[in-house]
Order: sequence, then C-alpha cells, then structure tokens
Amino acid sequence: MDAFTTHTGTAVPLRRSDVDTDQIIPSDWLKRVERTGFGAGLFSQWREDPDFVLHRHPGATVLLAGKDFGTGSSREHAVWALQDHGFRAVISPRFADIFRSNALKGGLLPVQLPEDVVERLMAAVEADASTPVTVDLEAREVRSGDVVAPFALDDFTRWRLMEGLDDIGLTLRHEPDIAAYEQRRPAFLPTTR
Repeated sequence: MDAFTTHTGTAVPLRRSDVDTDQIIPSDWLKRVERTGFGAGLFSQWREDPDFVLHRHPGATVLLAGKDFGTGSSREHAVWALQDHGFRAVISPRFADIFRSNALKGGLLPVQLPEDVVERLMAAVEADASTPVTVDLEAREVRSGDVVAPFALDDFTRWRLMEGLDDIGLTLRHEPDIAAYEQRRPAFLPTTR
C-alpha cells in the first residue's frame, strides 16, 4: 500500500448522491482474480454517456461525490476500481460504513466534509477544471482556493495510512518476532511454511 501524507490533484465533481458499489463497479467486472484492471470498469455504465463528468476531467485524482457514497454491497472491488483509475481520495458529505472501512484498509482516503463545503469544492472545480484540491492527512484538512476544511480521522488509522501499512503490512512489521517464535516451536506442531 502506498503511503498517504499529502496529495494535491485535480478533481471530478460527481453530482450524484446514493452512489452504490454496483454503480461504482458493476457486478459483471467481479470475475477478475487480480486486484488490478478494475479502472476500466469504474462507473462503466455511466461512462457510456459521452457527457459523463469523468470524461471532462482526465487525470483527476480526487473524487468529489454527493452524500451516501459507496452504499450497497460490501465490494472491495469498488475501492480497487477507484484506485486503479487514479483516485487517491474521495470527498463526500457521508459514506457507507462498509465502503469507508474497505477504502481505509486499501489506502484510498475517504474524507467526510459538510455538504456545503463539498458544494463549494464542486462549484470551484466546475468553474475551472484545473483547480487543485489538496488533501492533507498530516494536518487533517482539505484545501482548495479559499476553502480550508478540517476532517476527522482517528490517530491509528491516520498513522497507518501515513506509513502505508495495510493489515498484512502491520503483521509483517513483526516478521522477525514471528520467525523467532517459529524457530522455537516444537517440530511436531504445524508450521506456517
């Protein structure tokens, strides 16, 4: 997992609420066994429309979304699709709990801000697509133009993202201790090798 401290990029103003995981990555994309290649399926049904907002913001790395983003089934693939497309953060007034959990575990930063702040960010990006949006995890704030908005995130999750540690990475930090323990185990016990 890539470490996340501060990210600045352009944004996509997705003016839709109640975006569920099936809209983020339709179920017919879930047959892949790799974790990559899902970016092509991101919002695939909506992308058939040549006027879909994603087409007007190539290279954007921050997604500005309406409230209740990521509802529906628990689908890690939704996070993978967003990341594979190039997004590092999603800003919304409200996230589905399971999506938020999957995003944080996968290294995609879900930033919850008040609806009026998200609206100001969307309006700025709609007025000028090159408007930079900075998501500063160290300071726990989003900055863009005259918008400076703090966001909440618990200390442990913040530290883990800043260190680039997913659940496996956290475990591997103790690899020498695990190896030493395995060396001391009696030979008749099962091994992890």
